[in-house]
Amino acid sequence: MRLLVSVRNASEAVAAVAGGADIVDAKEPSNGPLGRVSPAALVSIASTVAGSAPVSAALGDVCRDDIVRGAHEAMRVQAAFVKVGFAGMRGRRDAAAGALAAATASTTAGLVLVAYADYEKSGALSPDDVIALADCCGAAGVLIDTCDKCGPGLTTLLTSESLRSFVARAGGSGRLVAVAGSLTIDDLDRVHDAGADIAGVRGAACDNGRDGVVSESRVRALGRALRRD
Repeated sequence: MRLLVSVRNASEAVAAVAGGADIVDAKEPSNGPLGRVSPAALVSIASTVAGSAPVSAALGDVCRDDIVRGAHEAMRVQAAFVKVGFAGMRGRRDAAAGALAAATASTTAGLVLVAYADYEKSGALSPDDVIALADCCGAAGVLIDTCDKCGPGLTTLLTSESLRSFVARAGGSGRLVAVAGSLTIDDLDRVHDAGADIAGVRGAACDNGRDGVVSESRVRALGRALRRD
């Protein structure tokens, strides 16, 4: 199981790599759950990681963000993955599919579709709809996350049984399945037991929470807990 750490700049990327992150995810937390970093920050993060780990890039939600432009930016830095969410897209699965087709044509990165456990609150596509979209577009992966970062975390919103069920359904056709959503170090056993491929964190890797700064020692501790060292 791999550890993904979301970073907002090059100095955080240094800490993530030094702490043993398996995937370095470029994301600006002040811009929302899938906030895109600036093009300059993305270049800086990718240059800093320099092949030490795969880089992923958050592109945002299709109804709010220019995911095609973001996909172009991710391709320029040879990102391994790009993440796209569907807040505000309830009842608009066909429109979401069209946006994904445009984004896919704009990048060589693997497309990761993001389902929100709090989808009703955020007006997002349901997790089942996101899995159906992944089937249609041949997505590389599916991530279950939370949209409201001030609300309950994923392990509060989903029971262990519900999480295992999602992972099993989302992992069809050999897709990667990632789990995130205000995870703490104490949540990692549940994520591991659910059978996910990747655990994604931001706040748990930072001193002073999500809006703080990624800490090498916190990343290392998370990696040890995830791998049950």
